[in-house]
Amino acid sequence: MSKFYVIAGALILAAAAGGPLLYAGLHGKSADRFADCRTGAVAGGQIGGPFSLIDTKGNAVTDAQVLKKPALVYFGYASCPDVCPLDNARNASAADLLAKRGLDVTPVFISVDPTRDTPAVLADYASNFSDKMIALTGTEAQIAAAAKAYKVYYQVPQKRDPGYTVDHTTMTYLMLPGTGFADFFQRDATAEEIADRTACFLKAS
Repeated sequence: MSKFYVIAGALILAAAAGGPLLYAGLHGKSADRFADCRTGAVAGGQIGGPFSLIDTKGNAVTDAQVLKKPALVYFGYASCPDVCPLDNARNASAADLLAKRGLDVTPVFISVDPTRDTPAVLADYASNFSDKMIALTGTEAQIAAAAKAYKVYYQVPQKRDPGYTVDHTTMTYLMLPGTGFADFFQRDATAEEIADRTACFLKAS
């Protein structure tokens, strides 16, 4: 995975969050009830929104159904040879750590490779990480709409050999019911760090 896309994703998120950051700066830290939970520069922003995708049973689902509980949302693809399995395993571990604290958080995996990632493929893939993980695919148009809502960059090559790779941003998004996007986690965040920060958000919400 190219570092360019990780950096690009961070810049997109920072730009999207410019309004809330300015608001917090003008009105003081108390304007953001989650201020003590944040460690990065991004605070809020127009990230996330309605989507319609397909679950591992082939059923159409919406964001309202998938994000009924706090969720760690990650975009990637099942054939990803490097970052995706590591990030999904970490997110599943973070959810397990939170469960031990009595906090119910769902790891969500959204494919950016709908050609290969059928519901059956994603069912098998998600089972490797957690029985709580929700894995979603969809049509190319549905995936594009979801990625746009989350400010996710991805690029499927036009010429595709059997082992083609897909460039994509690698953020994990913390989504809270009633709040929407709360914060994001970079690739270098550990499961313990994600669990601690997520717990902070949940206690403050």
